[in-house]
Amino acid sequence: MLVLNRFTVPPDTRDGFLERAHAALAALAACPGYRSGRLTRALEDTAAWTLVTEWESVGAYRRALGAFDVKVHATPLLAQSLDEPSAFETLASAGPGEPVKIIESDRAAESWR
Repeated sequence: MLVLNRFTVPPDTRDGFLERAHAALAALAACPGYRSGRLTRALEDTAAWTLVTEWESVGAYRRALGAFDVKVHATPLLAQSLDEPSAFETLASAGPGEPVKIIESDRAAESWR
């Protein structure tokens, strides 16, 4: 599962944002089920930032959001991300030189489930 939290960070607030983003990434990285994470900035617009994390499952990500350190260090930052979908399930993947691997959705077939 991939989580993309996008932020618009004015240049005069960048230092404070970086400190909070590093603390958030560290808190998330300490949680079970965390696979990887990175803080990225757009090349075309230096005010556009994304916190990208990868999780073994939706459940692992949701449990991480309940961890004390995540509530203290990550939740306040994540609340400032752009209001848009941020959690994505992987439906296909491919490593370098590998064929595409199709992955079944974890979502229930019926939207009411």
